[in-house]
Amino acid sequence: MNSMRYVHLAGIVMGVALWSVPTSAQPDLSGMWAARQHQDWRERGPGPDPVDYIGLPLNAAGRERALLFDYSIMGQPEHQCGYYTPFYNALGPQGLKIWSENDPVRGNRIVAWRLSGFIDVDASIIWMDGRPHPPKDAFSPYSGFTTGHWEGDTLVTFTDHIKAGYIRRNGAPSSDQATMTQHIFRHGDLLTIMSRLEDPAYLAEPYVVSRTWQLDPRVNIAATSAACEPISENPRLDQPGVVPHFLPGKNPFVTEVSKYYNIPVETVLGGPQTMYPEYRKQLKDKYVRPEKCTRYCGANANLGLITDGSGKPRP
Repeated sequence: MNSMRYVHLAGIVMGVALWSVPTSAQPDLSGMWAARQHQDWRERGPGPDPVDYIGLPLNAAGRERALLFDYSIMGQPEHQCGYYTPFYNALGPQGLKIWSENDPVRGNRIVAWRLSGFIDVDASIIWMDGRPHPPKDAFSPYSGFTTGHWEGDTLVTFTDHIKAGYIRRNGAPSSDQATMTQHIFRHGDLLTIMSRLEDPAYLAEPYVVSRTWQLDPRVNIAATSAACEPISENPRLDQPGVVPHFLPGKNPFVTEVSKYYNIPVETVLGGPQTMYPEYRKQLKDKYVRPEKCTRYCGANANLGLITDGSGKPRP
């Protein structure tokens, strides 16, 4: 009888031990991940031109909303301390800090991953404990609500409850109906995140962006953003009734990119067709190559300087 008790007790102990050990080992995503500006440098560094929606799958409503955007909007006190959406991690210049949170009872069971980046992006939480997403009308924080699960060595996440924001820093919009799916995977000291944004309000097709960071222990990225204090950047905006915007059909920058690069205006205004390589065939008889480079030329392109075509900065 005593032998049977010991066998039974040993079985219980072994079962508890097995329960506390993960069924499979996943990659460790934690660390300081530096932004290496080898991909889409102009997009993530100096930023795009005012009306440059090439490669964005905007529908008619999204294009109309984008053309109303005036950069002075960001100078209003109520917008100065606002965050970008979580999708901005794929678009901005920042690195990433990633760390895990463990179950306080079971110890080695990860219940969440946390991501923080630049000062204008709220820290995100990826819940790994199977909790459900909030109801549709629940509060939407700047970071949205994200759950994740592992598919092999890839962490797949889904984010909803995203506030309205931008998918390009020139005002190309995303609505509060947008959702985001991300695939996060690590290869040695490289971390790649593929982000897929779907928005029934402003996008005709999903918008997919891929980006890679590099592990660098010398990078120092804060876990939370520093305190922000809005100030009066433009006295005009302090006047009652002033709302920075362009009226429909009055945006003065619509033809700017076309003049620089001889690209048709309908191409500059974007749309799902501009995302695909096959679109070049439609430009075959419309595109005229400029005689010389007039901006972002030569070595100075890496500094974002405007040049005169010979590589020298233009006054």
